[in-house]
Parts: sequence; structure tokens; C-alpha cells
Amino acid sequence: MTSRSASGSIIRVTPEALRGWLDRRLREQERGGEVELGEFSSPAAGYSGGTVFVPASWRGPDGARRSEELVVRIQSSDNQLFVAPDALRQARTMQGIAGTPGVPVPRILFTESDPDVLGAPFYVMARVHGRIPGDVPSWHKKGWTVDLSPADRSSMYGNGLAALVALHRAAWRPRLDFLAVPGPGTALDRYLTRLEGWYEWCGPSRRFDPQTLDEGLQRLLDGRPEDPAEGVVWGDARPGNICFADDLAVAALFDWEAASTGPPGIDLGWWLMFERYLCEAQGLRRLDGVPDREGTIARYREFGGPPVPDIDYYELMAGVVMTLISSRLADVLVNSGRAGEEFAAVFPMRSVGLVRESLDRLAASS
Repeated sequence: MTSRSASGSIIRVTPEALRGWLDRRLREQERGGEVELGEFSSPAAGYSGGTVFVPASWRGPDGARRSEELVVRIQSSDNQLFVAPDALRQARTMQGIAGTPGVPVPRILFTESDPDVLGAPFYVMARVHGRIPGDVPSWHKKGWTVDLSPADRSSMYGNGLAALVALHRAAWRPRLDFLAVPGPGTALDRYLTRLEGWYEWCGPSRRFDPQTLDEGLQRLLDGRPEDPAEGVVWGDARPGNICFADDLAVAALFDWEAASTGPPGIDLGWWLMFERYLCEAQGLRRLDGVPDREGTIARYREFGGPPVPDIDYYELMAGVVMTLISSRLADVLVNSGRAGEEFAAVFPMRSVGLVRESLDRLAASS
């Protein structure tokens, strides 16, 4: 089985290697053995790592055979969207969140740090079935979300926001202490210090309206609010990272690669920015039942989310981060031959346009 990483490089996961490793792990933990694997498959979406789906069965310690649908997530090792990819940190994050009321995450079964097994560190989790709103094309334009009634879309969207609020209200120490960015100052100060480093690392990719992007970063550094809040920050909070069950309840929250600690405005700003990115920035109208920007903020508060008086600032932050990610994505798409320059440039130019909008909104309110 082969799976493409963010760079387009091929990650090879052979049944023999995975079966042998899984059998050894089960025997070491006295959980059984005699592993059998079904057919491998891979999702169409995703840019930051390799993912393989595979049904598996094994003989348990009581002699009865057990079955589980597995997801193998393999750390990509080249041409990253992020500075330091760490698949095992993602797994550890989900393990730390597991059991938090209102914040369902996939169940982590195994982790492996040895790159010799499958070519890179990886983790194995139980597969969660459900439906995920699409990014390309936008879920506001095409897909199963379009076929829902306005009432069901409102329920789906609200359920996602309620899960975000539950995350922001969750006690996170000591299980998730490792997410905190080290250094002096508030969690926001430390987050911004890390963002500065990421900004410099992305230097060769910052060619899409770099003046606006520079202005955006400087506004973030010079105009930071006095916000002492610190809690778990998902880092990629949006409907497209939520798996919804048939009844539109939240089945799982995915993609914790950018998780950290900080003020909840980081996540709410990202959610607002990404909806603009998928909707208004593409000339689309929000589907009936889906609230606009102000309506989303109001629903977040109705579910018990804390007030975020500086939400314009955090939405600007989200636009800057999104432009860095999409600029790197443009490079890896072109370098891997998966897209031409003109197509790849659409993503960062759209996001840097949102940076400009946020800067203008902040200027008008000052």
C-alpha cells in the first residue's frame, strides 16, 4: 500500500511490515497475536501526513478472535507545512483529551517512534465512522451538507461549536502540560514568539502579497491584547476537522497537529476565518441554517464559551497563520508536480486577502 505525504513523496506500508509489527506489539502486551489484515485503502484528502485504513483481526488472550478497523497515521518527513512534524505528539494529545466530556477523539491503540518499521514514526487508532464536511470543494457548495435541511445544518454546526466550547472549558493540567509553549510571558506571548519563528522559517514561501503579510504579523506583535487566558487550543478548529454521526452529533475531532495552549480566541478566530475562506472569499453564500460571523460568535457564547472581546485580533492571527500554511502548501504542490503555479497560488492569495480584510476591520475600529 502506498500513501502520499504532504510533499507528494510515497510512503510505503506493506502488509507484511504492519502485520509483523502489530503481532509483536500485541504479544508484548499480552493482548494476543495471530494478526490478519484486510485490504488497505487511503483517504483522498489530507496534506500533512500519510494515512492508511485497514481492517484487522487477531486472537485475543482468551483465544477468541477480535476485529477492529484501524487507521495508521504516518509522520511525513519532507517538505513540511509545519516546522517540526510530530505524529506521536498528536497521538499523545488525543490520549490526553480522551474522556473529556463533550470532546470525543479517536481511540489511540499504539504508537511507534522507530522509523525503521514503516519509514517514519506513526500511530494506530481505531477508525471512527461518520461524515466530514468538505474543504475542496467547499461544504457550502457541494457534498452531503448541501442536501441537509436548514434545521439539520444548524444542528450540525451548533454541535461542532458546542464541542469547541467543551474543549475550551476542559481542565487540561497535568495531562496536557506538554502542549504549553515554553518561555516567559503569557500563553499568548509565547504563542506569538513561536509564530515569529514559523514566519521566518516560511521565508522562501512568503511570495504572495508579502507586504500585507508583513503588515499582518507586525500588527499582531505590536497590538497584542492583554489576554492572560490559557487553555487547550485545538489549532485547527473547523467543521472540516469534525466527524459527524448519522444523527449529526459529533463523533470525533480530528487533526491535532497544531495543538497548543493559549487563549480560546485563537480557536474561535480560526473557525471564523476558515468559514470566510470557504464561503465569502470564494463568492459563495452560506447555506441556510448556517450562521454568519456574528451569529457564530453569538452561538459560541450561548454554548458557554468565554467572551472574546479582541476577536478581530484573533481572526487576523488566523489569517496570517493560514497564509503561511497555504504558501507552504503552494510550494509543495508545485514541487511535487501535483499542481501548476497558477492553481497553487489560489490558496495563499485567498488567505492573504482575508488578512487584508482583518487589517482594515481593525483599522476602522481603532
